[in-house]
Amino acid sequence: MSIPVVTVGQSREDLVGGLERLHGPVTVVRRCSELAELLAACQSGLARAAVVAEGSDELTASLVDRLTAVGVVIVALTDSATETARLTAIGVTAAPAGVDSAALAGRISGAVAQWALPGSVQAGDSGFADTGAAIRTLPGEGDDLPAEPSGAGQVLAVWGPAGSPGRTLVAVNMAGELAAAGNSVLLIDADSYGASVAGLLGLLDESAGLAQACRLADLGQLDADALLKIATSVALKPGTLQVLTGITRADRWTELRASALGAVFEKAREVADYIVVDTGFCLEADEELSFDTMAPRRNAATLRSLELADTVYAVGSADSIGVPRLVRGLSELEAAVPQASPRVILNKVRASAVGRFPERQLREAWERYGPAEGIASFLPSDNAACDAALLSGSLLLEAAPESGLRYAIAETVCAPVQQKRRSSVFSSTAKRHLKG
Repeated sequence: MSIPVVTVGQSREDLVGGLERLHGPVTVVRRCSELAELLAACQSGLARAAVVAEGSDELTASLVDRLTAVGVVIVALTDSATETARLTAIGVTAAPAGVDSAALAGRISGAVAQWALPGSVQAGDSGFADTGAAIRTLPGEGDDLPAEPSGAGQVLAVWGPAGSPGRTLVAVNMAGELAAAGNSVLLIDADSYGASVAGLLGLLDESAGLAQACRLADLGQLDADALLKIATSVALKPGTLQVLTGITRADRWTELRASALGAVFEKAREVADYIVVDTGFCLEADEELSFDTMAPRRNAATLRSLELADTVYAVGSADSIGVPRLVRGLSELEAAVPQASPRVILNKVRASAVGRFPERQLREAWERYGPAEGIASFLPSDNAACDAALLSGSLLLEAAPESGLRYAIAETVCAPVQQKRRSSVFSSTAKRHLKG
């Protein structure tokens, strides 16, 4: 069966004509004058492949996802090695501008066949219609396959339901403890509703580092060096922490496209041992709320972060309001990201809100009414330490190194801090804060 193809650009007549004369693998069904016309033709279901003869520099990862979401692969003609590398990075099959018709038809057939392989992604990513899609590339026949990602960095996503359970506090201090243990750590603020990592660390940053990285990733221009230049370096007494700050206004959420964010994570794995991500709270699948399935998704950043995470920490407040919210949130998380398998953290644990022996009471209540996931960690409330850290724009390990909360967070991420082994987080220092 012949593959229907649309083209754009002033390609050589003998090339397009040659494709038409092959009478076999491909058929040119429309010649478009500009990229917008090609996009409209592809979204109408007219073609399975698009040949971009000119203007490949206008192709972005988001546009490629928009086309692959409707089952269209892209082949671009270019003689530039730099442009070929960029196109391959965003999922485009590149071919020389002087390629003959038969070879071009082979590239098109190979790209379509690769797209249709069992187990390959056959839809767009969570930036558009599918919240469970993965990053992919579409190499053409005869292309050198891109190298496997060399990074082995672990992505740790910190999520929690609405109601300020302490996601950012936990994420920032987890990153700090990992950095203090001698690891290279990149902290990413992917909260598209209320980014606050910069404020918590006292950074006067208005550049929105994550948005910058996503912009470069969307253009296929993000590499490890560029990522490190964008990241803000935070000096700690025992080490250094790299930070990608969040968007400066909530209305900039459209800059955090899921496809670009996935590419940022891929590069982040190459430059850091651990990538700690502070996510937003909302897990709604946006396509259920909109008739335009190709529009950007409000919660794409959170969903993509959770999808790509190696470990998900679910944080909830340890009180009569926070615990039920967390239970409902975990059910939503399982539906949105079934592979997450979160580790549950109860934060702000205090006797005044739960009663005597709060850890035991919370565990018994959770076993009776909570979901299958057990409680992995209890973090004691320590308002004095948190206030001191916030006032100084620093981490607990610097502002309150002896805090029971600091020790509990360090133990949660297995950071080898100097501390005496405790059977419970509610001993010595922690107990003093509970009484307060």
